[in-house]
Amino acid sequence: MPVITFANTKGGAGKTTAVLLLATELVEQGYRVTILDADPQYWITRWHMLSPQNDKLNVISYVTQASIDRHISENRHKTDYFVLDLPGAQSPLLAKAIGLSDHVLIPIQGCAMDAQGGANVLELLRYLEEKANLHVPHSVVLTRVNSMVTTRALLAVKMLLAERKVEVLDTPIIERAAFRDIFDLGGTLYTMDENRISNLDKARQNARLFALEMLRRVPLHKPASLSKRFTRAA
Repeated sequence: MPVITFANTKGGAGKTTAVLLLATELVEQGYRVTILDADPQYWITRWHMLSPQNDKLNVISYVTQASIDRHISENRHKTDYFVLDLPGAQSPLLAKAIGLSDHVLIPIQGCAMDAQGGANVLELLRYLEEKANLHVPHSVVLTRVNSMVTTRALLAVKMLLAERKVEVLDTPIIERAAFRDIFDLGGTLYTMDENRISNLDKARQNARLFALEMLRRVPLHKPASLSKRFTRAA
C-alpha cells in the first residue's frame, strides 16, 4: 500500500497531469489505485466525474490535513497504491503528506529547473531529514518537455540536479495534446480516439514508461503499521 505524493508549491508545473498519468497507467497494469485529491482546483475530481466507472480506481476529494489519515486507513485494504495530489501552493498538508509517503515525486518543467515551488519541497525534505531524522525517498520528474528538446539539453538538466544530489527520473513527461485533452474528455489514454488526437500512440508510450519507472522505484511491499506511519507524519 505505498503512498506516492506529487508536490510542487507553485502551480503550472504539470503536477496534476503527472498524477493522472501515473494513476491511470497503474490501473492499466492491473493495480487498484486511490487518488487523494487535495488540490483546491480539483481537476482530478472533475476528470473522474466525466469518466466511466472503473472498479480499480477510486478518487477521494476534499482531502485535508485533518482527514488524510482517515482516508488512508479506511481504504488501505482495497488499494494497492495511493496517489496524492497536493495543492500547488504552500500548505500545512505538505509536511504531513511527506511523513505518510513512501516516495515524493516533484514535477518540474524542463525549461525552469530552478522553479521555486520544486525548491521549496526539496528544502522541506532536507529539513525533515536533518532535524527529524525522517528520510523519504524522492525524485524529480521533468514535465511539459518539448518533444524537440535534444538529449544533450536534458542531460544538462539532469547534471544540474545531480550536483544538488537530486535524482531525476529517466522518463520525462513530454508535452502532448492528449495529456491536455484527457481532462476535457474524461476516460484514459486508451479510451481516446486515435483519429482525433494527434500522436496518441506516443502519448501512451510516454505514460507507460513513466509508470513502469515508478513501479521499479516504488514496488508493492508490506506496509508499515498505520500507527507507526502516522506517528512519523505527526
